[in-house]
Amino acid sequence: MTINAKTPDEYISKLPDDRKAAVSKLRETVKKNIPNGFEECISYKMIGYVVPHSIYSDGYHCDPKLPLPFINIASQKNFVALYHSGIYADKTLLDWFVKEYPKHVKTKLDMGKSCIRFKKMEHIPYELIAELCQKVTVDSWIALYEKNIKNRKK
Repeated sequence: MTINAKTPDEYISKLPDDRKAAVSKLRETVKKNIPNGFEECISYKMIGYVVPHSIYSDGYHCDPKLPLPFINIASQKNFVALYHSGIYADKTLLDWFVKEYPKHVKTKLDMGKSCIRFKKMEHIPYELIAELCQKVTVDSWIALYEKNIKNRKK
Protein backbone atom coordinates (compact mmCIF):
# COMPACT_ATOMS: atom_id res chain seq x y z
CA MET A 1 0.00 0.00 0.00
CA THR A 2 1.73 3.16 -1.19
CA ILE A 3 0.57 6.46 0.22
CA ASN A 4 1.73 9.62 -1.47
CA ALA A 5 2.03 12.30 1.19
CA LYS A 6 4.31 15.25 1.83
CA THR A 7 3.99 15.25 5.63
CA PRO A 8 3.37 12.66 8.36
CA ASP A 9 0.01 14.30 9.15
CA GLU A 10 -1.04 14.00 5.51
CA TYR A 11 0.13 10.36 5.49
CA ILE A 12 -2.09 9.54 8.46
CA SER A 13 -5.04 11.43 7.00
CA LYS A 14 -4.92 9.15 3.93
CA LEU A 15 -5.00 5.91 5.93
CA PRO A 16 -8.07 3.68 6.13
CA ASP A 17 -10.06 4.42 9.29
CA ASP A 18 -9.09 1.12 10.92
CA ARG A 19 -5.38 2.07 10.73
CA LYS A 20 -5.42 5.77 11.69
CA ALA A 21 -5.50 5.36 15.47
CA ALA A 22 -2.80 2.67 15.58
CA VAL A 23 -0.41 4.49 13.23
CA SER A 24 -1.01 7.78 15.06
CA LYS A 25 -0.25 6.14 18.41
CA LEU A 26 2.84 4.43 16.98
CA ARG A 27 4.02 7.78 15.61
CA GLU A 28 3.46 9.51 18.96
CA THR A 29 5.29 6.70 20.76
CA VAL A 30 8.31 7.10 18.49
CA LYS A 31 8.26 10.91 18.69
CA LYS A 32 8.12 10.90 22.50
CA ASN A 33 10.91 8.35 22.89
CA ILE A 34 13.38 8.79 20.05
CA PRO A 35 16.54 10.61 21.20
CA ASN A 36 17.20 14.20 20.14
CA GLY A 37 18.75 14.75 16.73
CA PHE A 38 16.54 12.49 14.66
CA GLU A 39 14.15 14.34 12.37
CA GLU A 40 10.63 13.30 11.40
CA CYS A 41 9.79 13.42 7.69
CA ILE A 42 8.37 11.39 4.86
CA SER A 43 11.03 8.89 3.84
CA TYR A 44 10.49 6.24 1.16
CA LYS A 45 6.77 7.15 1.15
CA MET A 46 6.52 6.26 4.85
CA ILE A 47 6.69 8.24 8.07
CA GLY A 48 10.40 8.37 8.72
CA TYR A 49 12.89 9.33 11.39
CA VAL A 50 16.24 10.18 9.90
CA VAL A 51 19.60 11.69 10.75
CA PRO A 52 19.51 14.98 8.83
CA HIS A 53 22.38 16.12 6.62
CA SER A 54 23.09 18.91 9.13
CA ILE A 55 24.28 16.18 11.53
CA TYR A 56 25.53 13.53 9.07
CA SER A 57 26.48 15.18 5.80
CA ASP A 58 27.39 11.87 4.07
CA GLY A 59 23.71 10.92 3.89
CA TYR A 60 22.56 7.43 2.98
CA HIS A 61 25.07 5.30 1.02
CA CYS A 62 22.38 4.15 -1.45
CA ASP A 63 21.63 7.78 -2.33
CA PRO A 64 23.78 10.38 -0.52
CA LYS A 65 21.21 13.09 -1.36
CA LEU A 66 18.90 11.38 1.15
CA PRO A 67 19.36 11.72 4.91
CA LEU A 68 20.41 8.63 6.85
CA PRO A 69 17.23 6.62 7.63
CA PHE A 70 16.68 5.06 11.04
CA ILE A 71 13.01 4.26 11.75
CA ASN A 72 10.02 4.12 9.41
CA ILE A 73 6.34 3.53 10.07
CA ALA A 74 4.15 2.26 7.26
CA SER A 75 0.67 0.99 6.67
CA GLN A 76 1.12 -1.92 4.29
CA LYS A 77 -1.59 -3.97 2.62
CA ASN A 78 -1.95 -6.60 5.37
CA PHE A 79 -0.16 -5.06 8.34
CA VAL A 80 1.31 -2.00 9.97
CA ALA A 81 5.10 -2.07 9.95
CA LEU A 82 7.79 -0.54 12.08
CA TYR A 83 11.15 -0.59 10.33
CA HIS A 84 14.01 -0.15 12.82
CA SER A 85 17.45 -0.10 11.24
CA GLY A 86 19.17 -0.50 14.60
CA ILE A 87 17.72 -4.01 14.96
CA TYR A 88 19.23 -4.86 11.58
CA ALA A 89 22.65 -3.44 12.44
CA ASP A 90 23.05 -4.52 16.07
CA LYS A 91 22.61 -8.19 17.00
CA THR A 92 22.60 -7.35 20.71
CA LEU A 93 19.65 -5.00 20.18
CA LEU A 94 17.88 -7.60 18.04
CA ASP A 95 18.39 -10.29 20.68
CA TRP A 96 17.05 -7.96 23.39
CA PHE A 97 13.95 -7.15 21.34
CA VAL A 98 13.22 -10.79 20.48
CA LYS A 99 13.57 -11.75 24.17
CA GLU A 100 11.34 -8.88 25.40
CA TYR A 101 8.60 -9.18 22.80
CA PRO A 102 6.78 -12.20 24.35
CA LYS A 103 6.59 -10.30 27.65
CA HIS A 104 4.37 -7.73 25.91
CA VAL A 105 2.45 -9.66 23.25
CA LYS A 106 1.00 -13.17 23.32
CA THR A 107 1.19 -13.67 19.54
CA LYS A 108 4.32 -14.81 17.72
CA LEU A 109 6.77 -12.12 16.61
CA ASP A 110 6.47 -11.50 12.86
CA MET A 111 9.58 -9.81 11.62
CA GLY A 112 12.08 -9.49 8.80
CA LYS A 113 15.59 -8.01 8.92
CA SER A 114 14.45 -4.60 10.16
CA CYS A 115 10.68 -4.89 9.76
CA ILE A 116 8.36 -5.66 12.64
CA ARG A 117 4.90 -6.51 11.28
CA PHE A 118 1.65 -6.01 13.19
CA LYS A 119 -1.36 -7.68 11.56
CA LYS A 120 -3.65 -6.90 14.50
CA MET A 121 -3.57 -3.31 15.68
CA GLU A 122 -4.43 -4.33 19.25
CA HIS A 123 -1.17 -6.33 19.41
CA ILE A 124 1.19 -3.38 18.92
CA PRO A 125 3.41 -3.27 22.04
CA TYR A 126 3.71 0.50 22.40
CA GLU A 127 5.66 0.31 25.68
CA LEU A 128 8.21 -2.02 24.12
CA ILE A 129 8.48 0.21 21.03
CA ALA A 130 9.08 3.17 23.37
CA GLU A 131 11.95 1.29 25.04
CA LEU A 132 13.38 0.27 21.66
CA CYS A 133 13.38 3.89 20.47
CA GLN A 134 15.31 5.03 23.54
CA LYS A 135 18.15 2.56 23.02
CA VAL A 136 19.90 4.16 20.04
CA THR A 137 21.13 7.77 19.95
CA VAL A 138 22.01 9.65 16.77
CA ASP A 139 25.73 9.25 17.49
CA SER A 140 25.44 5.53 18.24
CA TRP A 141 23.32 5.02 15.10
CA ILE A 142 25.89 6.77 12.92
CA ALA A 143 28.67 4.63 14.44
CA LEU A 144 26.66 1.41 13.96
CA TYR A 145 25.74 2.39 10.41
CA GLU A 146 29.34 3.16 9.46
CA LYS A 147 30.68 -0.01 11.08
CA ASN A 148 28.03 -2.54 10.02
CA ILE A 149 26.38 -1.23 6.88
CA LYS A 150 28.10 1.60 5.04
CA ASN A 151 31.63 0.19 5.14
CA ARG A 152 30.39 -3.29 4.23
CA LYS A 153 28.84 -1.92 1.02
CA LYS A 154 32.15 -0.64 -0.36
